[in-house]
Amino acid sequence: MAIENENIKADMVEAIEFPHLAQKYRVMGVPKTVINDKKEIVGALPEEEFLEEIKKML
Repeated sequence: MAIENENIKADMVEAIEFPHLAQKYRVMGVPKTVINDKKEIVGALPEEEFLEEIKKML
């Protein structure tokens, strides 16, 4: 989404290399998606479900 829309920012972080971020966001499994520091999604979701979660945040 971030590639297609300049209003969306995305970062991918290696938890082992950035333990302070892994601790801050309580990463216990991957993938973990954090949206606006409010919504967390753990695990891979089908694209349709992921988009529904994004829409709920709007």
